[in-house]
This record gives sequence, C-alpha cells and structure tokens, in this order.
Amino acid sequence: MPLFAFEDRAPQVSPSAWIAPTATLVGDVRVEAEASIWYGAVLRADFGTIVVRRGANVQDGSVLHGDRDPVTEIGAGATVGHLCVVHGAVLGDEALVGNGATVLDGARIGARALVAAGATVPPGLEVPDGMLAAGVPARVTGPVGGRAGQWVAANPERYRDLARRHAAGIRP
Repeated sequence: MPLFAFEDRAPQVSPSAWIAPTATLVGDVRVEAEASIWYGAVLRADFGTIVVRRGANVQDGSVLHGDRDPVTEIGAGATVGHLCVVHGAVLGDEALVGNGATVLDGARIGARALVAAGATVPPGLEVPDGMLAAGVPARVTGPVGGRAGQWVAANPERYRDLARRHAAGIRP
C-alpha cells in the first residue's frame, strides 16, 4: 500500500485496519482499528490531519483532503461512498455519504445522517443527526427513514466484513 510521509508526518494505520493496495495515504493520516480504505482512494493530509475512526470505510476512488480547522474526521462506522470528495469536513458516527457526493470545508454531518448520492454539501452546512441532505447545493430534507435508514444502519458491519474478506482473499 502506498504510504508517504510528508514533512515528518507519516500515516498511522492500525494493524486491524485494511488498506487496499492501490489506495494512497499521504502525511498525517490516522486510520483506526477495523477501518478500511478501498481501491484508488486518496487521503492527503498535508494541510491538516485526516482521522478515519474505528470501523469507518472510505470507498473506491474517493478523495479526502485535510485542513486545520476543522480536522477532517470520518466518524466511527461512517461510510464515504464511491467517488466522493470530503474536504475539511467532519462526519459523525455511522454517517453515510452517498456515491459521487461532495462535502466541503467546515461542513458537519451528524451521526447516522445521510448525504444523498451526487449531493454537494456547501461549506459550513450542518446536517443534524439522523437527517437526510440532498441536492446541489444540499439542503436538509428530513429524517432518514425506510430503506435508506436500513442501509445506513447495516452498512458499517457490511463493510467491516467485506474488508476482512478482501484482506484474506485478494491476490495479484
């Protein structure tokens, strides 16, 4: 896996985390236990720290860039879907950012909140716990419920299991 120190700051990865061999981590990136960083994801922490909390997952092709205030943080069990951008933002525990969404500087996504696929969360927007944000620019549209709520609840364990399977079963 490509890990790169930058100006004396190097990625720190828990032994129980899984990093895909084509993911790239640069600088002050901290990946906690049972978290996973998937194929082609880039986490670049040259301006500020990026923390991926326990059991969180950053999926294929996503780009995270850190800033100083706030520190970019992906909460415990949170999901950053495929081809997302998270820039200087904070995701709460078990929050889910849908495929192709962008979350910009200073935004805060609450616990078990959902950012809809393709949404753009503008700088500084706060999405309360358990709420759905959708659109470009994103706005809070109401509580997460139904199938979306089931998906948000099931996704953390689903990806922890999938990461274990990839760690044990991929080969060149």
